[in-house]
Amino acid sequence: MQWDTLLTTKRYGHEHLTPEEVGRSHFHKDHDRIIFSSAFRRLGRKTQVHPLALNDHIHTRLTHSIEVGSLGRSLGIRVGDLLQDQLPHWISPHDLGTIVQSACLAHDIGNPPFGHAGEYAIRDWFKHEAGEQLLEGLTPLQLLDLQTFEGNAQGFRVVTRIENHLFHGGLRLTYPTLGTLLKYPWTVERAGKKGKFSSFGTETEILNALGRELGLVRLGDDYWCRHPLAFLVEAADDICYAILDLEDAIELNILGFNDIKPILLQLCGDTSYDDEIFSTQASARRKISALRGKAMENMIESAVTAFMHNLPEIMKGEYRGELLADGDPDVKQGLQKAKELARERVFPDNRKAELEVGAYSTLGTLLEAFCHAAYELHRGGEDQLSYRSQKIISLMGIHSPSPNWAVYPSYMRVLDFIGGMTDNYAAYLARQIGGMSVS
Repeated sequence: MQWDTLLTTKRYGHEHLTPEEVGRSHFHKDHDRIIFSSAFRRLGRKTQVHPLALNDHIHTRLTHSIEVGSLGRSLGIRVGDLLQDQLPHWISPHDLGTIVQSACLAHDIGNPPFGHAGEYAIRDWFKHEAGEQLLEGLTPLQLLDLQTFEGNAQGFRVVTRIENHLFHGGLRLTYPTLGTLLKYPWTVERAGKKGKFSSFGTETEILNALGRELGLVRLGDDYWCRHPLAFLVEAADDICYAILDLEDAIELNILGFNDIKPILLQLCGDTSYDDEIFSTQASARRKISALRGKAMENMIESAVTAFMHNLPEIMKGEYRGELLADGDPDVKQGLQKAKELARERVFPDNRKAELEVGAYSTLGTLLEAFCHAAYELHRGGEDQLSYRSQKIISLMGIHSPSPNWAVYPSYMRVLDFIGGMTDNYAAYLARQIGGMSVS
């Protein structure tokens, strides 16, 4: 792969502009388009890890994305400084930082209400609750898309289809930002056991156009290597998960500061590091702040070193590792311990489990109502719709399917609508549809 092609200024769904610009660069425009989009704003009421938390200090998808973006910018600038002599003349290290930051800001933009629990609820509904009748007419791959619903793939759909210019380019982002956003640039048949992929069948044509325009290495049909900068987005996300999710657990009294202090010290790369704040009566939140910056700096350094060390493999499309796992051993071990602690102590929390079970019921109610209405519209047209289905379809507004559509695109529009909801609105609408609330 070549940086001149990987960093083209061409936009998806828009005319090709020249590299030279006055004021904002093309990549700064990407950043602003994401920031000002409705889908990004709604992340403020979407679950990161703990659904419907009563504590206002707990991360939402919005605060998580902003923090990941901040780290991503630092990673991009650091790598840009080291690669300056290899980059095209229209690219500065800060442009590289902005590309990575923009992709970080959008990396969760397609996540449904209630976080990963929402993804599982949608998958399971299409596997177990939809019924054979609703699934008639779907091809095996279309059914697999629905039964393996993925926030990453929905995010790609949001930025290229849904936001701003509906089915006319979406946010019309540059190809480098879109490429950097794609953590899994392949379709569902290659999703593997973890169900990870970044393009539904509806976006296959865009995925392949993106791969060609950027000069990514084609690994098979609808299957491309990652854009080199996508590894930096992954590292920024992992850093935030490692540190900030544990902070939330302290806020919720699931963990204590002493539970995570040894992990933070290891991530700092200096287990003897101590600060006078530890001997004071400062809050756990203040103590964590004293360590967080140092840990993040060390993890950024580790990721950048690993990126440069593996650059030849990355540029050939052959690198399959993770930067934080292939860098400083202390960082790798600290990350493993953080994930183990979260798995053993945070994720099994009873209130979290209760709310996630409730999320299943909420999304099940919505999918039952909207998918049945979409199927009814597909089968009989508008004239044959029941009164209830007429009202349900009307609620979808611009997301309403057309009567002449097949069931697959109709259900995808249902998922656009439900997936874009905030936690609060999804819970409210499910209560209304279920007849449990008249307020």
